[in-house]
Amino acid sequence: MNSKPDPLVSAEFARNVLDSLSAHVAILDMKGKILDTNAAWKKFAQSNDLKMRPDMTGINYLQVCSSSFGTSSKEADRVFLGITALINGSIDEFVIEYPCHSPEEERWFYMRATRLRFEDELRIVVSHENITALKLMEKKLVQQKEALKNREKELEIQKEHLEETNIALKVLLNQRDKDKEEMENNLVCNIKEQLFPYLKMLQSSPLNQQQHMWTEVIRSSLEKIISPLVAHFSALQLQLTPSEVQIATLIRDGRTTKEIASIQGCSVDAIEFHRKNIRKKLNLTHSKINLRTYLRSITNQ
Repeated sequence: MNSKPDPLVSAEFARNVLDSLSAHVAILDMKGKILDTNAAWKKFAQSNDLKMRPDMTGINYLQVCSSSFGTSSKEADRVFLGITALINGSIDEFVIEYPCHSPEEERWFYMRATRLRFEDELRIVVSHENITALKLMEKKLVQQKEALKNREKELEIQKEHLEETNIALKVLLNQRDKDKEEMENNLVCNIKEQLFPYLKMLQSSPLNQQQHMWTEVIRSSLEKIISPLVAHFSALQLQLTPSEVQIATLIRDGRTTKEIASIQGCSVDAIEFHRKNIRKKLNLTHSKINLRTYLRSITNQ
């Protein structure tokens, strides 16, 4: 036959189980008075120098909550209302997280209160579990998230600044290219309009052999300076003579046949002859494409 459990043994076992819990546990009666507490509750009371019995047995827990003031009064009011609701039977469980900081450290606790029926008597079981480590981790994660969010904002601002800088650089580069093109065009025009005519006259005047050689060197050098078509024509494998390069450059710049003849110091017929040769070398002989338009397109002018 199974023997009945020894009440003393059962009570001792229950006490050992209660004292082994890390949570601070207290048993209340229906009026809110503390009937018993476990070891963790007593240890916490002693370590925090509470102004009442170390285990708080016999103290009315509801009165402690209702008389609370200061930073914890808001949570104490909620606990008072929660336990009152448990006693009245309007709820079966009440939970709350609350801070319980000391001068030395920050602490948070999780409180859970439930109804317990024991020997036809109703009891309220209150437990407080230290969740400081969890809250500190949570707080750290929030800080890290905030730091990450701030960093993302900084990166977004930097991105906007870089985009603005890139736009400004593009504007500056475009302006530089325009300035460069304008400067080159001015240089070419000045050389063709102000130097070549005098150079032609100089070459037509009585000169000795050495002077003719010097003027030819000057003419050749100037042609290299004012002939941006040369590189493009070379890429197309066109065999233009130096005279054709000069005339093609003048055509591209919008000079009329008569103006080119005057600049080159030759007849209009001679210029028309060169135009036909240039069109032939560009495979435009039987095409209606305007020669100047084509020359501008292949030199990006």
